[in-house]
Amino acid sequence: MIRLLIVEDSALMRKLLGQVFSGEGDFEIEFARDGAEALRVISKFRPDVVTLDIHMPLMDGLTCLDRIMLEHPCPVVMVSSLTEEGAEETLAALEIGAVDFIPKPAGAISLGIHELIPPLLEKVRMAASVRIRRSRRLVERVRFAQLAPSAFESAERYRPASVSNTKSKSDAEKFGLVLIGASTGGPPALDSVLASLPAGFGWPIIVAQHMPASFTGPLARRLNKLCSMTVTEVTQPIKIEPGNVYIAKGDADIIISSRAGLLVAMAAPSDQSYRWHPSVDRLVRSALKHVPAANLVGVLMTGMGNDGADAMTDLRAAGGYTIAESEETAVVWGMPGELVRLGGASEIKRVDEIGPLLLERRG
Repeated sequence: MIRLLIVEDSALMRKLLGQVFSGEGDFEIEFARDGAEALRVISKFRPDVVTLDIHMPLMDGLTCLDRIMLEHPCPVVMVSSLTEEGAEETLAALEIGAVDFIPKPAGAISLGIHELIPPLLEKVRMAASVRIRRSRRLVERVRFAQLAPSAFESAERYRPASVSNTKSKSDAEKFGLVLIGASTGGPPALDSVLASLPAGFGWPIIVAQHMPASFTGPLARRLNKLCSMTVTEVTQPIKIEPGNVYIAKGDADIIISSRAGLLVAMAAPSDQSYRWHPSVDRLVRSALKHVPAANLVGVLMTGMGNDGADAMTDLRAAGGYTIAESEETAVVWGMPGELVRLGGASEIKRVDEIGPLLLERRG
């Protein structure tokens, strides 16, 4: 049995979630109406996983999550609205230590809950299997705590005053791309990798992070505040240039194309032949059509499922270089683990080792 604590101030939402999980037969369920009550229940119930609402009286979800991570570390899945404010709060929760999040149903809760059930069950069951280490992503969490007060203020103090992007002819001939794929646990991992790279990093970086459309804009802006490279969400065709990170728009796919001899990144309607979006597999395959494999680096990080594993295995076979995040640091070793299983990983590295390795090879 999976011991589940549902923390939710809405009596209706508690009832509906309780019905969903009790109907599965493999959950033992307790409830809490706010963060303060949740901490009392956790100390006695010792849940395998917690679903935690963000907006609650007495003690809000972020404060409660921080206390859980300090006092009773366990997997937490946040319940978040799909508004921009909800996205920013959810990203903060993922930095603090939440494993994943689920969106609150829009409109009438009693009607929208049915659309939520399949991903809700999948994510909660996955989270229950995650082993939370007290030291998990400690370096990233310390960095976040130091930067958080100014996370949405000007980032000028984190950027070099000036960085030349002028490239010699030999540099231009070596132009290539870094392709990063991530899902569950991805935002803190992206923070760790991208924050370690200088503004003058030699190759542009394209990121496919599985997220809803309302989350990827706030994610890009947040990363732009924390990183030296310029981070942009791709909502329309954009020229790909060194010193830049391009974040795929959620609920769509990102593809690499060529216009007038220049590489561009484009948001494309999600291709339903791929299960997850933005699709890592589709990103990598599109890049292989326009850039020699030897000039591509694929990085597959934490995430549920196998998105990106097939395409990055093909990338390595064609002469490209691939990095899989190690099981030691991945929140979920699904995507990178599948890449390793297929023999498609040139390297297997801890998340804190990926940025320095990229800098060593392509900086």
